[in-house]
Amino acid sequence: MKEQPLKEITQLIHAIKVGLVEGSYNITNKTLDIFKYIIMSKSWQNADALMQIVRDQCKILQAALPQETVTSNIARRILKLTREEFDLLHAKVQHFADDSQASLSLHKLVTQTSESNVSVDYSVPQHGLREALLDHLQEVETELETSSENICVQAEEHIHSSEIILTLGHSRSVENFLKRAIKKRQFLTIIVAECAPACRGHNLAASLASEKNVEIVVIPDAAIFAMMSRVNKVIIGTHSVLANGGLRAACGAYTVALAAKHYSVPVIVLAPMYKLSPLHLCEQDAFNMVGCAEDVIPYDSIPAREAKVYSPMFDYVPPELVTLFISNTGGHAPSYVYRLLTELYHPEDLEI
Repeated sequence: MKEQPLKEITQLIHAIKVGLVEGSYNITNKTLDIFKYIIMSKSWQNADALMQIVRDQCKILQAALPQETVTSNIARRILKLTREEFDLLHAKVQHFADDSQASLSLHKLVTQTSESNVSVDYSVPQHGLREALLDHLQEVETELETSSENICVQAEEHIHSSEIILTLGHSRSVENFLKRAIKKRQFLTIIVAECAPACRGHNLAASLASEKNVEIVVIPDAAIFAMMSRVNKVIIGTHSVLANGGLRAACGAYTVALAAKHYSVPVIVLAPMYKLSPLHLCEQDAFNMVGCAEDVIPYDSIPAREAKVYSPMFDYVPPELVTLFISNTGGHAPSYVYRLLTELYHPEDLEI
């Protein structure tokens, strides 16, 4: 029997599709609120039942919003937390039930834990699991709220006075990061590629121009390679980070990364942990989205009658073109992403 979507799930899907909820941070927060509601109000009796509900609703989100990987990421995070809290509570029960021994050796504790992990039965009701999960989700909420600030505080380590920084489009993470750098460093020059056809780079340039002691230069995308030889660092945001350390970033990011590689300019990507996805490029049903072509060639123009026009919204940037990821937990090389994924998600939940 096919699982029916919850009313809250359908409302979230609708809100994202019509643009009422935008940005990875807002989508992640709304998704977390829904799963928190499921944990609090749904009548599940054990960890296995809860994980099945989370998987079913996550599949619905994946099918409706294949590009929004953050919804699946937060579901995987909750699945891992459920397993960990169940194992912890189960271990405590087993420990207190063993009255024959006053204390256990370290070796025995390790062997017992490893044996219990193999044969854990998540269908057994576990008292206190709901409360433990809600407490842990409160920590996840705090992590989300502070992720932007934790990324911004690293700006002083990576940006120095009198440097020329190039960025692309408009990312809120990049905007806050650069504003922090402007306050701490003198004589900065920030080059913003406009990221046509939406030209969201204009919004970033207007926001940064309100700051003092900084020079803002807006360039068309065609001038990226010509300007790159003057640049000290490239700092961009990303929509999501894939399992191999590659990026699904704004269209034009691949051009920026290739030009930076040619001139040996470091490429720094700002990506909070909730954007790390255990998917590869070949596993994604719909990696890209095609936007309205009216901004590229007007429909009523003569060339539009003969030409086929595509306006992709994302670029794939391979990991070899990225120098450093900056997340809310610090800086990481692209080759270290696999390790971060093992810390965030359980191996059994990589495919939902």
